[in-house]
Amino acid sequence: MKPRLSRETVVLGVIAFFVMVGFGVVIPVLPLFIRSFNVGYTEVGAVVSAFALMRFVSSPFVGTFITWGGERTILALGIGIVAVSSAMVGLAQSYLEVLLLRGAGGIGSAMFSISAMSLLLATTPQSMRGRAVGFYQGGFLIGGMAGPAIGGLLAVISLRAPFFFYAGTLVVAGAVGLMFLRPASKAVSGAKTPESTPIPFRVVLSDERFRAACIANFASGWANMGVRSALVPILIVELLHREELWTGIAFAIAAVVQTIALGPAGTFVDKVGRKPAIIGSYAVAAAVMLAIPFVGELWVLIVLLCVFGVAAAFMGTAPAAAVGDAAGEKSGQPVAVFSAISDLGAIIGPLAAGALLDAFSYPAAFGSAVILLAVASVYALRMPRRTSAATVTG
Repeated sequence: MKPRLSRETVVLGVIAFFVMVGFGVVIPVLPLFIRSFNVGYTEVGAVVSAFALMRFVSSPFVGTFITWGGERTILALGIGIVAVSSAMVGLAQSYLEVLLLRGAGGIGSAMFSISAMSLLLATTPQSMRGRAVGFYQGGFLIGGMAGPAIGGLLAVISLRAPFFFYAGTLVVAGAVGLMFLRPASKAVSGAKTPESTPIPFRVVLSDERFRAACIANFASGWANMGVRSALVPILIVELLHREELWTGIAFAIAAVVQTIALGPAGTFVDKVGRKPAIIGSYAVAAAVMLAIPFVGELWVLIVLLCVFGVAAAFMGTAPAAAVGDAAGEKSGQPVAVFSAISDLGAIIGPLAAGALLDAFSYPAAFGSAVILLAVASVYALRMPRRTSAATVTG
């Protein structure tokens, strides 16, 4: 009989969809809303950075919160913080209010995402982790595709309307979590396994699977946010001389391809292994990043972005599954560190890539991602083939 995804995995996928629909509604409107306070583009960037920065700063503490309150409680509390802060942004009367409230939303976002991933890994057997992570991320991707279109319609009504809509989708997500999610201790059934024994973080930190996953996640944050999201839109307009509309079309096509690839990627990660998935996908992503700054036609760029999307499906599932393998069921602190490292890459990446583009060229900027992705691929060679949780000795 074909194994089925756990109840928690399905519920978390639904929650991810509602969270990302709201987030996708806000993202296209946010810069325009900030500019309505008569501030410059630097101030716009500061608000975007504040969200990511507060995610990064608060992430290391979320593991402790989970130990105290449990994944389900921290997940609901985090969603509640983002919901309240979003609604208050819709009511904000000054730029400073928006800046502070988006920063607060970053804290709630870290609480939600880390507790959700921790619960997902804790309630999913090793043989299903790749597919479970893929399903969960699929909720994000589908919601992310639907959100911007809704946001555009709401912006016609008011620049403040999307923030109230976002708060509403978060209320739905939080309610779904409270009603249908079980605490990890109750969701895990069956006899006690080696994974049930808490593994000290120092042991997890020494595990090559965890190290490889963290290096990979840093490279992903840098490549996706620092290079792909930040520079490809500029490249389309300035080098390929196309309208901004084509940026959305290119990313939408790539997102559809990535969503389709998540199922096969999850199956590959579970049946073939985390190690070959990381080695192969990060090598392919590095090759794509190396080629992008030299394209001369839009259709070639779209093809390359689709190939990157397929690689990203593996890049999103394999490292997360490896963290679960290394940390076992009690994975709150390891997941928090794993998440923070990705946020760090997303914070530094845009600044470094932008500086390299200003000082040198597109190849230099994209080259920074090529190097990191290649390092992640090569380091994964150190991973063992085994997928069992680390064994505590002594």
